[in-house]
Amino acid sequence: MSEPWPAPRAAAPLDATVTLPGSKSLTNRALVLAALADGPSVIERPLRARDTSLMATALGSLGVVIADVADGWRVAPAPLRGPARIDCGLAGTVLRFLPPLAALAEGPVDFDGDLRARERPIQPLLAALRDLGVRLSDDRLPFRINGSGEVRGGTVTIDASASSQFVSALLLVGARYHDGIEIRHCGDAVPSAPHIAMTVSQLRARGVSVVDTDADRWVVQPGPIAAHTAAIEPDLSNAAPFLAAALATGGRCRIEHWPRSTDQAGDRLRAILPMMGARVEHDGRDLVVTAGTGIDGVTLDLHEVGELTPVVAALCALASSPSRLSGIAHLRGHESDRLAAIAGQLNGLGGRVTELPDGLRIEPTSLHGGIFSSFADHRMAHAGAVLGLAVDGVSVDDVTATAKTFPEFTTAWAEFVR
Repeated sequence: MSEPWPAPRAAAPLDATVTLPGSKSLTNRALVLAALADGPSVIERPLRARDTSLMATALGSLGVVIADVADGWRVAPAPLRGPARIDCGLAGTVLRFLPPLAALAEGPVDFDGDLRARERPIQPLLAALRDLGVRLSDDRLPFRINGSGEVRGGTVTIDASASSQFVSALLLVGARYHDGIEIRHCGDAVPSAPHIAMTVSQLRARGVSVVDTDADRWVVQPGPIAAHTAAIEPDLSNAAPFLAAALATGGRCRIEHWPRSTDQAGDRLRAILPMMGARVEHDGRDLVVTAGTGIDGVTLDLHEVGELTPVVAALCALASSPSRLSGIAHLRGHESDRLAAIAGQLNGLGGRVTELPDGLRIEPTSLHGGIFSSFADHRMAHAGAVLGLAVDGVSVDDVTATAKTFPEFTTAWAEFVR
């Protein structure tokens, strides 16, 4: 564990420009699809961070060849083979996306990860794979998949209310199953729907037929996955702390190369921040957020964009009126129990936060300094950094958690705040 990181305090309103690393969600989807493609693919401007390194290493252990090229990776598919050992770390995309792919390998594939990863929801996905005839040793980490080199596919019913990644995982490999796949969701609403839309878009870009016209039903036809050159967009969820900084300091932030059209959940910041008093506008290829006269409390359903919750909650703690964030009970199964973590850490700094069954109630009050625990969760570390801009004496206990999706975060943040 590193020493606590003193979050920089802003001495004046910030006015800065930020260039973000590539999207983790897009990079890891591109890696999986390239591993299953009908020829070599190129991934341009990928995120190089812990989560994507874990994915690339895991695919390499199964026989896929991933080589550095100018500003990216060249991915050459190969017959998938065990024995192999896959370290999921704390990466949900590795934990969820690779078991359906490993079922296509010949031989045993063993999965494990960080201790917290053993607590993250996975059982519904593994049960669905069993229903498709895949042989598994257990219902949670650590487990082994004994692959036979093929999966029949067909129709499967799954409760994906704990994670949209269960659906994306099956969609990504469905075209390589003998009969394709039809996924039917049962249970409460699927969270983080933009991530499923992202998966569908990436499949269609590679010539895969996906039918998603019926609610809670997706059909992928069997067939090839075309080799593809994928240019990875900036990670818009990683923009959250920087854009929030504009409001926290009464300043302005410009994010370079913000896509005009995207499936990324972080794009919802364009709608959320004006509700909190900011002005948001496109300026050429960039997005510019300018603070208003203060921070307004909000009532928000974040069911589809739960990953934004920690930073939004930090802003709510600095707001002039109460806030209620709902639709996010599923965050209890993320890198940390994010609802308990947010409430506990904000209250530890003098906040007035109440946990609700599906969210948080945050009332305005004066905050003081102290240690803000990240729980090895990059989004929690981002929230601590935002609070430190406006509150003296805030330190984040483990800011290295940001390496999960932004290895140079502390350097970028110091340059941003100076």
